[in-house]
Amino acid sequence: MKRAIWIVLDSVGMGAMPDSEHYGDKNVNTLAHTYAFANGLDLKNMLSYGLGNIEGMKELPKIEEPKGCFARLGELSKGKDTTTGHWEMIGVLTEVPFPTYPNGFPKEVMDTFEQAIGTKTLGNCTASGTAIIEELGEEHVKTGYPIIYTSADSVFQIAAHEDVIPLEKLYEMCEIARKILAGKHEVARVIARPFTGTVGQFSRTANRRDYAISPPMPNLLSYCEEAKVPVIAVGKIEDIFNKQGVSVAIHTKDNADGVKTTLECMEKYPEGLIFTNLVDFDMKWGHRRDAANYGKGLEAFDAVLPQIVETMKADDILIITADHGCDPTAPGTDHTREYVPLLVIGQGIKEGIDLGTRKSFADIGQTLCQYFNLPDLKIGESFLENISK
Repeated sequence: MKRAIWIVLDSVGMGAMPDSEHYGDKNVNTLAHTYAFANGLDLKNMLSYGLGNIEGMKELPKIEEPKGCFARLGELSKGKDTTTGHWEMIGVLTEVPFPTYPNGFPKEVMDTFEQAIGTKTLGNCTASGTAIIEELGEEHVKTGYPIIYTSADSVFQIAAHEDVIPLEKLYEMCEIARKILAGKHEVARVIARPFTGTVGQFSRTANRRDYAISPPMPNLLSYCEEAKVPVIAVGKIEDIFNKQGVSVAIHTKDNADGVKTTLECMEKYPEGLIFTNLVDFDMKWGHRRDAANYGKGLEAFDAVLPQIVETMKADDILIITADHGCDPTAPGTDHTREYVPLLVIGQGIKEGIDLGTRKSFADIGQTLCQYFNLPDLKIGESFLENISK
C-alpha cells in the first residue's frame, strides 16, 4: 500500500478570493502581508518547491527551477472556517455556512442550556480562551457558574476550573449543549475547556474534549475506512472529523510537537495517510494578529521541511496546504476568506509542474482517492496524472 503525508498549515492563506468582500474581507493576504511585515522571511525550502511561483502569489520571490508541483486552491464551500475548509478537502461541499455568534449565543439557546444544567452561566461572548479565564475565572470560582464563550469559528466553548466543576460534570454539560445545538444552531464543535490554578495564575489543562458533528458520507476518510487504508490523525484532525475514518489519533501541544509527531509517525506507519494539522498559525498568531510570530512560525516550519522530505520513502507523496486565511495584519480577529497554496513533493512526483488555480480544495481529496485506488468523490478534480512521473 502507498503512503501520503498531508500537512495543513492552519490559516496560511495566499490572497482574497473573488467573493471575499461578501465575508467582510478586503485586500487580505495572509502569506504576502506576513512576508511584507517582516521585510522578507527565510522560506528558502518552500520557495525551492515552488511556493513563490504559485499563480497569484504576491511578495514571495519566484525561482527558475522549482523542485515540486504547485497550485492555488479556491474554496467552493460557503464559509472561511477550519471545519468547512477541511471538510471540502475530503470531498464535502458546505453550501450553508456553519453558524457563528460574534455577539454571543441567543437567549433561547442560553435559557435552554441553563435550565438543562441547572445553573446560570458567565460570559456568552466572543473571546480568547486564555483571556476569558483571566477575566471571569475568579467569578467562576466564587459562583460555580461555567464560562461560555465562542470564537471566529463555529464553536460553543465551556470553560471550568477542574476543582469547581469536575471533568465528568463538564463533559456532561458539553454533551447537553451538543444535543441542544441542533438545526439552525448546529455549531461545528462544542468544546470542553478545563483549567486549573489560582487567581492570576489560571492555566488551561490537557483535558480538553471536542464534541463535533460528523461530515456527511461518502468522503475520502470514509472511503479509507472501507478500504482499510490507515489514517493517522496528528493534531486536531480527529476533532475536525469527529473521529470518522481515523485509525490512530495523536493530539499535539504546538507546531513543533506536531512536526515531531509527524516524523515519528513516518517512521512507525509505512502505509496509508498521515494527516497533520499545525494549528499555531491560526490559534496563536492569526487570531491574535501577531504578524511577527506568524512569520517566525513560517520560518520554523520551513526549517524542518528538509527533515520531513528526507524521511520520506521513495514512493511517498507529501502534500502541504492550508484550510483558510487568518491575515494577521487585517482588522478584527476573524478568519479571512482566501485562496490557499498547495505544494506536492516526492521522488515519484515531477518537478516544476504549475497546476494553476484550482476550483476546489477537494482536488486534494480526489487526487488521494485516485492515489489509493478509492472511488471518486462527488466534487474535485484529480491532478495525480499531471504530477506523476
